[in-house]
Amino acid sequence: MIKRFIVGICLLFTAVVFSQQNSSSPYSYYGIGDVKFKGTTENRSMGGLGIIPDSVHVNLQNPASYSSLLLTTFTVGGSTTSTTLKTDSAESDASRTTLDFLAVGVPVSKKIGVAIGLMPYSAVGYRIENTSVVDDIERYSQFNGEGGLNRVFAGVSYKVTPSLSLGADVQYNFGTIETKSINAIPSIPIQYPTREINTTDYKGVSFNIGAMYQTKLNEKYDWFTSATYTPSANLSSETDRQLATITYSNGLNELIVDEIDVRVSSGDVKLPSKFTVGSGLGIKTKWFAGLEYTFQESNELGNRFDNVTSANFETSHKVSLGGYFTPKFQSYNSYLSRITYRAGLRYEKTGLVINDESINDYGLSFGVGLPLNYYASNLNLGVELGQRGTTSASLVQENYVNFFVSLSLNDRWFVKRKYD
Repeated sequence: MIKRFIVGICLLFTAVVFSQQNSSSPYSYYGIGDVKFKGTTENRSMGGLGIIPDSVHVNLQNPASYSSLLLTTFTVGGSTTSTTLKTDSAESDASRTTLDFLAVGVPVSKKIGVAIGLMPYSAVGYRIENTSVVDDIERYSQFNGEGGLNRVFAGVSYKVTPSLSLGADVQYNFGTIETKSINAIPSIPIQYPTREINTTDYKGVSFNIGAMYQTKLNEKYDWFTSATYTPSANLSSETDRQLATITYSNGLNELIVDEIDVRVSSGDVKLPSKFTVGSGLGIKTKWFAGLEYTFQESNELGNRFDNVTSANFETSHKVSLGGYFTPKFQSYNSYLSRITYRAGLRYEKTGLVINDESINDYGLSFGVGLPLNYYASNLNLGVELGQRGTTSASLVQENYVNFFVSLSLNDRWFVKRKYD
């Protein structure tokens, strides 16, 4: 019964993940959009920490963790985001509800584990309007964008020794991003506004390798160390660009008056390399606290529109501090004692620089893991309060609240029947 339920959920969410628009940030205008967090609700509730080789949760951040699974684990998660966009002179609200990940991890043997899944890789979703005066002439511009990239992955992990595990993922990235810009001079009614639409298809393969080490300190405490490395990769892209003059009917409906040009271009887009290392201490079934650091090379992606020159990229840095506490995970008379309580802090220098201002991201997160009475399965809930960007230099500050939820369902699959 549980397997049929899992298959049904997989079919439902596979269709959703490829069609959702999961960003409302003006910063998704740059590069290939907002790069989404690669991890589960459990990790996200601890500030994004991905150090622990869990036996009942799939750790999507480090493929070396798959060999630690004791049961076949299916996990699916989603989130809803409420954001307040603020400038020096205005404020508005936006919200999005999205699927974040879908994965299955399988322990093949005592030393080998595998996992497959899919998740959004990046998201584009913005609408920007600007009115300026140049040489005493008022000019109006509008920019719209939607789409993003998705990622399908498959990985394997091998337990070299009881303490050391190694793993690797292969990832196929694909998706479409459509951007539209409109430029007009309202004071000259005989001059039609111009419109440019770029539709870009991306696809390409990337890799991720990882290692995990765990040992005992003073025969009581568990010490974990984790490292992952993602080499740089190239995505092929093909862009269909349409240029046209337009007019408006009743001020609302856009009508194409004359198509100026249609072009198709292709090229490669480079994804920068990334390195993550972390370490932590605790008693695995009781509590854990850890620190993780991520370094990413400068993003070489440019702007989508040639007339935007105020943005560039720098190296990215992220620091996560978090952990969990479970009062008594085997308690038979107190459900509250079996709940896992999680918390974390996160600081990220995103690597995007606009008007000489670095765009930074801060987050504070909390969460709980609620046990379900079936093979250590659980329902995970979390909330994150954060801020990205600044109102300085005519930029946008995003104050956001993320609510996220996931299911981690564990069962014994592929067991040979003794009786037919």
